[in-house]
Amino acid sequence: MLQDLRHELESLNLAASGSRQTVELDQSRVGRLSRIDALQGQAMNNAIAARRHNKLLAIEAALERLEEKEFGYCVKCGDEITLKRLELDPTVALCLGCSK
Repeated sequence: MLQDLRHELESLNLAASGSRQTVELDQSRVGRLSRIDALQGQAMNNAIAARRHNKLLAIEAALERLEEKEFGYCVKCGDEITLKRLELDPTVALCLGCSK
């Protein structure tokens, strides 16, 4: 599941890389409002890319915990993380008590 999620996020990042390009300043081709819209779109795409990057880091950490046979245990207190919680988000590193 983690490998599939990582592959999906990497594919989305690759597909969206063009939407994070620098917005052109040439107002003879693009009006001021259109440029503002483009800048807002670029900012949103950059924020999405940052969230994907953070999720990829969480996936890598979860895969590392899996390799070290520590997957499913809270990194803070060592208690077991409930299966239901892991099913919702397999990258979760904290039990419910420590996440508060």
